[in-house]
Amino acid sequence: MYKIEKNLNRLNNGQYSFFLDPREQELLRYKLKKNSFKVYKPYKDSEKNIFYIDSIPDVVLYEIKCNKKLKHQDILGSIYGLNISSELFGDVLIIDNKYYFYILEMARNYFESSFNKVGSTNIELIERDLELLEDYEREYEVIELNVTSERIDTVIGDLIHTSRSVIKDKQKNKEILVNYELVKDISKVFKKEDTFSIKRIGKFKYMGVKKITKSNNYIVIVYKYK
Repeated sequence: MYKIEKNLNRLNNGQYSFFLDPREQELLRYKLKKNSFKVYKPYKDSEKNIFYIDSIPDVVLYEIKCNKKLKHQDILGSIYGLNISSELFGDVLIIDNKYYFYILEMARNYFESSFNKVGSTNIELIERDLELLEDYEREYEVIELNVTSERIDTVIGDLIHTSRSVIKDKQKNKEILVNYELVKDISKVFKKEDTFSIKRIGKFKYMGVKKITKSNNYIVIVYKYK
């Protein structure tokens, strides 16, 4: 809750918030009066957004240039490897084999001096105009799964083709997040539009049951972030 109170204080002092994930946005919204704030969305359906009162936040968009194909989780992992708070950067996007991410202006110098590799691959940061992606709508790979239940361990086990015991180990090793929180109970059932990520594998959104089979299994839809 400290993070929410910190951002609430910033707003009360006329400053804008840091980047907030969907869960943090919900918690902060609960603390604020309706229509007392605005939400800055870097692009049309961005997940990490910024709350503000009057002044539009100072945000920078970078394109990552390199000579090797990169994965979303590798870019994100390398950013976290800089030992900075997640509140300083926004979404990471891969669009037509180009790589983009948002940061707050206050973090510009640190990123430009420190973020020069993704894994072992050298990269270059090129600043782009914010208008470049403002109308972008996120694309997903659509995955259909035939599962016996909507339990977290069942869906993820089928998704990555492994056993529930392996999923349990991943939970213990803090490798699974649901709605940006570490999973405490993998026997819980997914709800529609729950977002989840699996370390070293990727980020996903659970979209619910498409139909029930004759054998009473569930055909469920999962979106994988590109």
